[in-house]
Formats: sequence, structure tokens, C-alpha cells
Amino acid sequence: MTDSSKRPLAVFDLDNTLADTAHRQRFLESKPRDWDAFFAAAPADPPIAEGIALVLAGAEECEVVYLTGRPERCRPDTLEWLAAQGLPEGRVYMRRNDDRRPARRTKLEILRRLARTREIRVLVDDDELVCEDAERAGFTVVRARWAAPSAALKTAQEREGRT
Repeated sequence: MTDSSKRPLAVFDLDNTLADTAHRQRFLESKPRDWDAFFAAAPADPPIAEGIALVLAGAEECEVVYLTGRPERCRPDTLEWLAAQGLPEGRVYMRRNDDRRPARRTKLEILRRLARTREIRVLVDDDELVCEDAERAGFTVVRARWAAPSAALKTAQEREGRT
């Protein structure tokens, strides 16, 4: 049962939706992948104007929630980055440090949990598999296609459950 007294939720992914990760892709192209360096470089991510504009517009009618595949250990840097961009405060859902399931599974699980008590107005994400599964589950999705796709990041999201 949804709580109609609360504003609907607008749910936003971070990497390549709000934050441009192109400068740190190189850490995923080596073998083995350098995950520590990849995540350590996240505070330097430039904001993506299209994504930032959607968050600010969504905040006018919705409560903003951030849903990322980043591990929990990245929370301090992530919160600092969101604040530095002037983005609205909102709950940030991150994967457990030891969770290696594909992003589409972890994110859909959280979306379904949120939808039990709140209307989810929109999910904005760059991961096509996340978007497809969310649409199949009945969620309204905006595909964030404004960042250059990265094969290494796609593999990380789907096969390695890292982001």
C-alpha cells in the first residue's frame, strides 16, 4: 500500500547518469581491473549537465533518491560529490561491499522495496539491462544516454557486480 501523503520518488543512478566516469575508465581496462583506483577517482567526476538538470527538475515534484551500484565504502565520497554539485539531499542506496550480483538485480530489488510504500515516478539510469528489467517490472524509465558507453563498465555492472 502506497503512502499518498508523501511525494512520489524520482530515482537517479550516479555513474554515467549524473557523474561522468570517462576519466577513470582506464582503471577497468587493465588486467586485473584496479577497482580501488577506479572508485578513488570518483570524487573528480565532472557532473553531466543533462542528468543534473533532470534531478533539479524532478525535485520540484518528487523526493529525490539516488540508487547506485557503487559499494558502501564509497558513501563519504559520494555524499560529498552530490553536495558539491548542489544536488538535493536524498537517500542514497548503495550495494554492500561484498555484493557482486549484477546491477540489474540489486537495483530492481531496491526499486521493488521502495515501491511497496511509495509511488516511484521515474528511474533514470544509463544501464540498458537495468532499464529493461525496470520497465518489465512496470516502472517508468528514462534512459540516460548522454555519456559515452564503456564496454569495461558494462562488464563490471553485469558480470562482476562491481558498480
